[in-house]
Amino acid sequence: MTTPLKASVSLQLWSLRDEVKADFARTLSSVAAIGYPAVETASYGNLGVADAAKVLGDLGLKVSGMHVSLGDLESRLPELVDEALLLKSPYLILAWLPTERFASVAACQKIGELLNAYGETLRAFGLQLAYHNHGGEYALLKGRPVFEWILGAAEPRNLKAEVDLYWVHFAGYSPEQSIYDLGARLPLLHLKDAKELGRGPVDYPKVLAAARAVGAVECYVVEQEEYSYLPLEAVRLDFEQLRAWGLI
Repeated sequence: MTTPLKASVSLQLWSLRDEVKADFARTLSSVAAIGYPAVETASYGNLGVADAAKVLGDLGLKVSGMHVSLGDLESRLPELVDEALLLKSPYLILAWLPTERFASVAACQKIGELLNAYGETLRAFGLQLAYHNHGGEYALLKGRPVFEWILGAAEPRNLKAEVDLYWVHFAGYSPEQSIYDLGARLPLLHLKDAKELGRGPVDYPKVLAAARAVGAVECYVVEQEEYSYLPLEAVRLDFEQLRAWGLI
């Protein structure tokens, strides 16, 4: 059984998507040189999973989680299990769903039930399923965020949350309140802002205070989508901000 990281930090490789696509090994070498101890995968770029696993092992980088699609879960779940076990990734994370999939409470419940079933299957292999939100999951249905309806239709042991803090803010919901709302169901936290960490609108002192108060976060995962600098410099600055916040 894989062991989740405890109070660690990681880099979501979507932050370096073009670099990973061109040269996975060289990009991951740069990530390790910055000081990140782990990564969250979005793809293996120009490599297959076996070669990617070797690169990660050679560099001493752990895998905190793997972003996957609903199509992946539906069509190649056994392969995903093999990949996760090879990479020693404790989490498979649903990366995204189009908003039409949760346009009503009934639709939310259907998605939650489906993910509950996949999560139960994964647990048999010592793996855990989580759901990564965008802004749409914090729209309100009958006074509750979509995310709560989806998670409420699944057993906590079968479906966890990976909250993307910038998307929560973007949706007009309180990032720190989302942490308190989810409590023990929140092992993974995506640290993201409009630009590099600490340079955007998300109130990270409040966010980190909430995360520490709840005490459930196993891994703080950096994700960068917009940049003021070249991507590798941006994620280096993010790492330095993690250090300033006392997360490293």
